Amino acid sequence: MSACVPTRAADPTRPAQVHQSHSPPPTPPRRFRVAGADLSASIAVFLIALPLSLGIALATGAPLQAGLVAAAAGGLVAGRLGGSPLQVSGPAAGLTLVTAELIQRYGWRATCAITVLAGITQLGLGCLRVARTALAVSPAIVHGMLAGIGVTIAVAQLHIVLGGIPQSSVLDNLVGLPDQVARLRSAAVSMSVLTLVLLFAWPRLPGRTGRALRKVPAALVAVSGATLTASLARLTLPRVELPSWSSHALAGLPEGPVLGVVAAVLTVTLVCSVQSLLGAVAVDKLVSGRPELQGRVGRSRLDRELLGQGAANVVSGALGGLPVAGVAVRSSANVQAGAVSRNSTILHGVFVVIAALLMVPILELIPLASLAALVMAVGIQMVSLHHIRTVTRHREVLVYAVTTLGVVFLGVLEGVALGVSVAVGVALQRLGRTRITHEEREGVHHVHVRGQLTFLAVPRLSRTLHLVPQGADAVVRLDGSFMDHAAYESLQDWQSTHVAQGGTVDLGGRTGTRIAEPANSGHCRCRPWTPWRNHQCHAAAEPGPPPSAALSDGQEEEPGETRPSGHQLARGISAFQRNTAPLVRDELARLAREGQQPSQLFLTCADSRLVTSMITSSGPGDLFVVRNVGNLVPLPGKESGDDSVAAAIEYAVDVLKVRSITVCGHSGCGAMQALLASEPGGALTPLKRWLRHGRPSLDRMADDRPWARIAGRAPADTVEQLCLTNVVQQLEHLGAHESVARALREGVLELQGMYFHVGEAQAYLLAEADGDELFDHVGAFEPAGAAEELRHPA
Repeated sequence: MSACVPTRAADPTRPAQVHQSHSPPPTPPRRFRVAGADLSASIAVFLIALPLSLGIALATGAPLQAGLVAAAAGGLVAGRLGGSPLQVSGPAAGLTLVTAELIQRYGWRATCAITVLAGITQLGLGCLRVARTALAVSPAIVHGMLAGIGVTIAVAQLHIVLGGIPQSSVLDNLVGLPDQVARLRSAAVSMSVLTLVLLFAWPRLPGRTGRALRKVPAALVAVSGATLTASLARLTLPRVELPSWSSHALAGLPEGPVLGVVAAVLTVTLVCSVQSLLGAVAVDKLVSGRPELQGRVGRSRLDRELLGQGAANVVSGALGGLPVAGVAVRSSANVQAGAVSRNSTILHGVFVVIAALLMVPILELIPLASLAALVMAVGIQMVSLHHIRTVTRHREVLVYAVTTLGVVFLGVLEGVALGVSVAVGVALQRLGRTRITHEEREGVHHVHVRGQLTFLAVPRLSRTLHLVPQGADAVVRLDGSFMDHAAYESLQDWQSTHVAQGGTVDLGGRTGTRIAEPANSGHCRCRPWTPWRNHQCHAAAEPGPPPSAALSDGQEEEPGETRPSGHQLARGISAFQRNTAPLVRDELARLAREGQQPSQLFLTCADSRLVTSMITSSGPGDLFVVRNVGNLVPLPGKESGDDSVAAAIEYAVDVLKVRSITVCGHSGCGAMQALLASEPGGALTPLKRWLRHGRPSLDRMADDRPWARIAGRAPADTVEQLCLTNVVQQLEHLGAHESVARALREGVLELQGMYFHVGEAQAYLLAEADGDELFDHVGAFEPAGAAEELRHPA
């Protein structure tokens, strides 16, 4: 609790001033500002949303105003509260079939109540933070559901396009289609055809003029063109009817079986949530393709997006609107139109409200056939050939087809349930599809298991293993990435019995690695390239460190901790031969045949904490590595009889033809500390003689040049400054070598500076690594990713 403390005696003639300790200064009120890009994008999205909202309401059989209510709720509520700033929500074509079924079964007011309950359910799921669970649904099921809904929409709207009235089911619509064609109305058909022609031709207008005209949404042009033509030609055909807002129906309590209502709520929740969350992920991909939005628009927060969608559904249902979900067409238009914040989505909702209140006379001129043609085109586009090719490539076409047909002929919930069942069946079939073969070669029985080894394959495995005679030599190879406990126990039991009967068993994986007991702590359970921190899987307990053992700086030995013994190297080699060598044997055999062809010379310090393959994500044959104390490059003629570094440079440039040379320093370098602490005079030990090659780095740091900066900050201390300066100085020494200078002049070699901060596990690249300018000043070290962006702008 803060207290009011007077600083001096109060003056009765002056107004009392109270100072609240530790209180922040008052912040000025924030002004609502809208970027020009958001304003233009919101107009573009509004022009797309207006006709689509009316068309989707028409397709569901709901009052047409319900589409406008849902669009406004999606823009204002989901746009403000959602976790995906650039996703646009509103009535979605994917919800058309679900909503139409609910209206036919329960009535419109009860459907609004179901929408409210679905929104509340979404709010609960958002609070439970289970949004990412929805992404676990197979994409084949989602795309199949949307395709089934699209087929249903297209068939139903075709009747309105022909001037008739759709039936309640796809089968009825298909059966009644020939009769509808025989009784088609020319006025409705002509307006539908005009709408479709404008819809598909507008985005393909050629030339500079066409590019300018294409900025107007095709859906708006199509509906406006049909409306204007119908009005000028005075055609008699059904048009939009918007009842007075005073008679607008609001939500009412649903009547019917409780289980049916619960199923309806869960169906709306599932479809709305999955479509919205997948749409948010898709919007993130669109945003990542716009570099100017990096840092301004964060990634979608899926749990918050689910909360925003739930709140929008509660508001929309309570006000008599359709269910709300994220809409791909409007969201992609929002991103492509240049939106930079959620203000675009919110403003589009404001424009929908204005249109619903002030543009009723204009909206009532729109022919229903034009809206039906627009929605029919959307339904056809929901059957995506790209998605079909994708699921075919991933061998999930059966799941896609079953889900699509189930949605078309049975309903959304039933179709999705069928799709999930088939997906589970396909997964189990793949998991259990294991091929087990047995053959005898030169007296040795070979059992080869291809595929995942689970309990489903244990009976076949057992039958095959018992084909091996008692006392025979057997080799069992497992060519799969998974083996469950039942299969493991079956293998081990057979192996123990076979060995006890005088036989031999060589049990291994696809690369020859032996299969050991995974639960026995007495054996090493290390994978190849296991993280090496305190890596002593085979270390036996030892009484403690010898008296002369010294802990490294800042390290404390915990009770019971054992120091590595002198046999650790041998154990490491043994682990390599057993675990890693089988995985790299083929690659190393290739390198042995072809010789080394590295693309980089990597010159770094001999410090044991620098693992070059780790920090560069490289493997055998990728780097030609030279390590020495202090990552020093002696100037030509200054080697004092030690030409090892110069020889390595010449060999790398002239023989191996490397394309880049990297000098890598690191934090806490002991060589740089020794260089700073060295004093002139005294005996020249081998270390002091070698560190003489670092003296130019000290002189460079003593100049008046500005100090290097690392990720925008100054070096932490003098040692770090010397480490950074030394990298630049050694790059300058590199340029003095004849082979390097020649390659630089020919443009076939690049020099790079690198600094590795051990404590942060962060690599920094010298940003100005561009020709000779590198040596003119100390430079700036940036995180590796940022420096790469500076060097290679997109």
